[in-house]
Amino acid sequence: MSANTASTPAGKQSGSGFRIPKVPFWAQIVAGLALGVLLGALARSQDIGWLKDTLDQVGSIFVQLLKLAVAPLVFFAILVSITNLRKVNNAARLAGRTLLWFMITSLIAVAIGLVIGLVTDPGAGTGLTPKDGQKPENAGTWIDFLTGIVPTDVITPFTELEVLQIVFMAAVAGIAALKLGDRAKPILDLSESVLELLQKALWWVIRLAPIGTVGLIGFAIADYGWELIGKYATFTADVYIGCALVLFGVYPLLLATVAKVNPVQFFKGAWPAIQLAFVSRSSVGTMPVTQKVTERLGVPKEYTSFAVPFGATTKMDGCAAIYPALAAIFIAQIFDVQLGIQDYLLIAFVSVVGSAATAGLTGATVMLTLTLSTLGLPLEGVGLLMAIDPILDMMRTATNVAGQALVPVIVAAREQILDHDAYNSATSSPIDDVDGDTEAGTDAVTAEEKGTVPVPA
Repeated sequence: MSANTASTPAGKQSGSGFRIPKVPFWAQIVAGLALGVLLGALARSQDIGWLKDTLDQVGSIFVQLLKLAVAPLVFFAILVSITNLRKVNNAARLAGRTLLWFMITSLIAVAIGLVIGLVTDPGAGTGLTPKDGQKPENAGTWIDFLTGIVPTDVITPFTELEVLQIVFMAAVAGIAALKLGDRAKPILDLSESVLELLQKALWWVIRLAPIGTVGLIGFAIADYGWELIGKYATFTADVYIGCALVLFGVYPLLLATVAKVNPVQFFKGAWPAIQLAFVSRSSVGTMPVTQKVTERLGVPKEYTSFAVPFGATTKMDGCAAIYPALAAIFIAQIFDVQLGIQDYLLIAFVSVVGSAATAGLTGATVMLTLTLSTLGLPLEGVGLLMAIDPILDMMRTATNVAGQALVPVIVAAREQILDHDAYNSATSSPIDDVDGDTEAGTDAVTAEEKGTVPVPA
């Protein structure tokens, strides 16, 4: 009897019982997208107010749940990541190389955005005028950016979700903990436990992504409709094409030539994070998944726990490079302002140096206002793009997150600490399978991979 029981495959009929097979997470996301489109179109075409409101509430609750974990997650992730560098040889070298590749990839991305914008003239023929724009509630200038890094107290950054200030406090706390040495061990142990708790709670929110997708996509279509996308067709296509060129052109080229690894394997391993970023539109909300898939790609956990949180708050090829470059050209054309070569160089400079202004969850609006104020363009131009922003943000965030996983792989490969066996065996297993491998903690690699990831002494 026991032999028969043992030979019965899981998930199939056994006696009188029948287990419904699990639906892969990616399939749940696709179903959520399709259902959201259908319900949104229905609500708009039939003018069903209660359905539109319901979709809005569902999407808003999902985003609010993500935001709920952001402040403590960023603080403890940055603190723990900095202190974990003590376990890695050449920590300063790794940190420097990571920052260098963040800047290199951002420069490439902004160059692609500028070229596409100059070739396609996204502001031409839209029918939009300066009167259609309005100033954003929160504008960003260099003075605001620099003075806004240091908080006035330790409470406000958490209540107002000032991510950049939270990063600053976490960095200071992490460096102080390193200086204290063994005396800080109780605090570090507590911080690691709290981080694991937050990541576990965020996993539960992530599992709701298919439902959240229904609300977010459905409300966007019900509220704005396809007509709006048609008015911004060139600009929308430019953003998606620019992100696609970086995501599927530049990144594979860097993996093949610089890291000398198979680009297809990267996308297989990183796909769960990329697809979640597309629907959640939050780099910080996706951060636990990004960290797990990066570890699964063979990057040592000690280095991953630094590079991914650092990237989730500062590395934004979609939001801080491609988008502001295209948006600046678009707005300049609407307001009939001629941009010169010095303006394009300024856009590149702002994108590379000021990308921390996006801060993971604040989106691209602050970065755009920072770019416009640097160029002297009217901030009312931001209002021209707010309606279409949710549609653009999906592709921007997917590109952001892919880049946040890419750079640790490149650096690890060049520093010869990448586990090539783990990288070559990485699969696009669903997020819930990855979570199943980590019920006891935050390890992202499978049981077989745990013993093979090289950890520098």
